Amino acid sequence: VLPKHEEFPYTIRLVSEITESNGSSSMATVCGCSLAMMDAGVPVTRPVSGIAMGLILEGSEFAVLSDILGDEDHLGDMDFKVAGTEKGITSLQMDIKVAGITKDIMGKALEQAKGGRMHILGEMSKALTASRGKLSENAPQMEIMKVPTDKIRDVIGSGGKVIRGIVDETGAKVNIDDDGTVQISALDRKSIDAAIKMIKGIVAEPEVGEIYEGKVVSMKDFGIFVNFFGPKDGLVHVSQMANKRIGHPKDMVKEGDKVWVKLMGFDERGKVRLSMKVVDQETGKELAEEAGAEGGEE
Repeated sequence: VLPKHEEFPYTIRLVSEITESNGSSSMATVCGCSLAMMDAGVPVTRPVSGIAMGLILEGSEFAVLSDILGDEDHLGDMDFKVAGTEKGITSLQMDIKVAGITKDIMGKALEQAKGGRMHILGEMSKALTASRGKLSENAPQMEIMKVPTDKIRDVIGSGGKVIRGIVDETGAKVNIDDDGTVQISALDRKSIDAAIKMIKGIVAEPEVGEIYEGKVVSMKDFGIFVNFFGPKDGLVHVSQMANKRIGHPKDMVKEGDKVWVKLMGFDERGKVRLSMKVVDQETGKELAEEAGAEGGEE
C-alpha cells in the first residue's frame, strides 16, 4: 500500500487522537490514517479500512459479531481485527479467551469481516477515493535521483566546494551516498528543481554538434575560456571567435559576457574545442554558411 522509499523518501508519522469510543479505536485509526495520508498527498496505492470482529462461543454453536462494542469485546470470546483494501487483507490481530477456534469460525469471521471492510471503504470513498497525488504545501519537499558513481566526486567537489555551492545557491539540503543516490530536500519545489538542474548539469556530458550558451570566464592571447555546461569550461581559439581576423580576444568580448558556442569536438588530450563563429551570437542559431565547417586554428 505504501510507496517504495525510492518513490517517496519520507518518514511518515501518524497520530490518531481518540476522544471517545465504544468500539475499536485501533480500527478507527486505520480508517482515519488512511484518509489522512491520501489527503496529504502520500501516494498510497489504495485506501485501507479496518473492522473488529467478535465471537460468542457456546459449546459447538457460535456467533461472529461485526464491529464489536466495548461490552461485546469484554464479555465475548474473541477480538479479531482485520484491515485491508478492496484487493485483500493487509494486517490481522487476534485476542481470544478460549482454548482455540476452528477453521469454520475463522472462515466465517474473515468472510464477515470482508463485507464489513467493503462497506466501510464505501463510506470512506464519499470523502476520498484515492490520494490527491500532490503533497500538501505544508509538507517539506523531497526528491531522490541517481548519479553515476564516477561522478560523485564531481558533485561533491574538492573539499565539498561544489555541493556547498549547490546548497548555498538553492537553499536545498543535498545528501549523496556511495552508490550515487542523491537525496534533495527543501521547503519548496523551486529549490528542489534548482538543485536537480545544477546536479544534472554537473554529471551530464556535453554532446558534439550541440550549441550551448556560456559565459566568458577567462581570456588569453590565444583565445577565451567559456563556462558552457554546468561546471565545464572549454577553449574558444581566437580563430574560432569570428569570421574575420581579430587581434586579441578582448577586442570582441570581456570576462562575464554571455556567448553562444558550438561543441566542435575534443582534442587529443580530451579537451573540448568550441566555436563561436558558426553560431549567430544574437539568436543562438547555427549559421547556415558555417554549418559543418570547423575552421582551422592559427
